[in-house]
Amino acid sequence: MRTVKTSAPAKAVTKRYDERLPLQSSRRLPEFLRFPLLVTLSLLLSSVLYSIAGPNFAGDLGSVSRRLSDWWEVGGLVAWRAAELGLGWWSNYDGVDLASLTLLSHLPPLFLLSSFYAIRPSTVAVSLAIDILTTYLPFRLMRPLIPAHTPASSKTPVPNRYVINDMPIRAVTTVLAAAIYATVIFASYKSWLPIHLVTHFAGLKDISAAHSPALPMLIMSFLPVGYAAHEFLFTPFAAARAEAEGEEPEPFDPETATLWETLQYNFWGFSRPFKYLLTRILTLMAVTGIHTWLHTFVTIEGAEFWGAVGWTSIWVTAAALSGVAFGWVAAV
Repeated sequence: MRTVKTSAPAKAVTKRYDERLPLQSSRRLPEFLRFPLLVTLSLLLSSVLYSIAGPNFAGDLGSVSRRLSDWWEVGGLVAWRAAELGLGWWSNYDGVDLASLTLLSHLPPLFLLSSFYAIRPSTVAVSLAIDILTTYLPFRLMRPLIPAHTPASSKTPVPNRYVINDMPIRAVTTVLAAAIYATVIFASYKSWLPIHLVTHFAGLKDISAAHSPALPMLIMSFLPVGYAAHEFLFTPFAAARAEAEGEEPEPFDPETATLWETLQYNFWGFSRPFKYLLTRILTLMAVTGIHTWLHTFVTIEGAEFWGAVGWTSIWVTAAALSGVAFGWVAAV
């Protein structure tokens, strides 16, 4: 055992980045007040911004929205918003993570309105921008950005810093995710989606977008989505710390392993970075699925249950394929 002499000067210890460690929030507030304050700030800011934008855009959204008269309908939407914020808060996400997740999960019902209900693109853009801002700003006030999102200025060593800072890699992964989302929607347009929309959505204003899609234009329009997927999936995955010496799992022995150990090895026997990526993929799929179905079936007039399920499946599939593609890029 090595002995440390007390007379020797103390040696500075460099803190390593570990995505599992909680971010330091504002120390001026008690712990039990931070999340309730976060939710209050987000809902209050959202109410103010939608009130300001209302005179110009309320007519568009009001013409296709269900009237939510029961308290449980409104309460359910508010509770889901609080659940989204809670997921980010207790999953150790920062403002960039939540802003990216918000764009990826809130876009699908708005894209439906813009494409098939003749809602102006400016209305969709303002609504999406408000949702992103009311997520990013409260989180940015309550906790700092993780080192993975500020690798150039962070004092904490970040694994694969050169990969995260490399602009060609960022451009390629952004275009890759945008192409995956666009291709999934393009394939749906060319196959089952037009009949599905006509069958399960009443009050459609224009179905022509499903009959004349242009894949290059779809890819261009989905570049913001690709960048959000890069920030939420690829960047934290690239910065995730691999197992340190002494942390490696014990070698798997199929001859002595139990059934549970075999299943665990086959479905969860990945390295820590790939486990982290898989966790984020599942999170993106779940949040996208719940939000898209909820804000399609509950808020859009004429949307049927199975209509919302079909529309949701497109975006959940695209999210899953984007995550798998990022894992493949890292593996090669």
